[in-house]
Amino acid sequence: MSYPVKVEERFKYCEVGKGETIVLLHGLFGALSNFNELIDNFSPHYTVSIPLLPLYDLELEFTTVMGMVEYVEQFIDYKKYDKIHLIGNSLGGHIAQIYALQKPEKVKTLTLTGSSGLFENSLGDTYPRKSDYEYVKKKTEGTFGDSKFATKELVDEVFEIVNNRAKAIRMVVMAKSALRHNLRDEITKMQLPVCLIWGKEDSITPAFVGEEFHKLLPDSELNIIENCGHAPMMERPKEFNEILERFLKKYSK
Repeated sequence: MSYPVKVEERFKYCEVGKGETIVLLHGLFGALSNFNELIDNFSPHYTVSIPLLPLYDLELEFTTVMGMVEYVEQFIDYKKYDKIHLIGNSLGGHIAQIYALQKPEKVKTLTLTGSSGLFENSLGDTYPRKSDYEYVKKKTEGTFGDSKFATKELVDEVFEIVNNRAKAIRMVVMAKSALRHNLRDEITKMQLPVCLIWGKEDSITPAFVGEEFHKLLPDSELNIIENCGHAPMMERPKEFNEILERFLKKYSK
């Protein structure tokens, strides 16, 4: 099922369901279709909200991790969300961690999956053969444990981004910002419950990164999904949703 995008003020977002609010932050390639099964599963019992991050729309000086954190803060304030269950994938996880550290009173739980913030292999990877569609296709396939998830739609999206000069520059600038903003010393102060869901075959933020998050976060649980890469909610939605549902039930009303 496809879900409509709402446009209000400066925000574009998807919001479906009712109940306690789940806010999901996507990574560099964040098509809503990536999260359809999560929305399907949780919207009967939760409000699922996905703001579309303006990763390629802002001036370069605001195309940073902190620029995205400010955008998320403004969105959550605009929607008057409170005590949210915050989920972040890849770069979205990095943004989610900083928001949770800055606004702990707003966040009930945090879930990180394939998150940057400690280490990543290729968030800022360049595409030296960006005009070669097959090369971009192989790079996109490397994101997943199973290459079938690199659909033509997704490969086309990546191909368009890396061949659009303005977008490609912003992707590199954002990636460098993420690498500079390492959270190792900060996340030890985080007191809220954190669910870590990692793909065992993640080549971008490998499984040892999830293990390191688990060591550093005072109140965390680590879940490793076999035969899965960087986007567990896409590749193994059933397992991902079961883990997340079990975790959220412990902290929902």
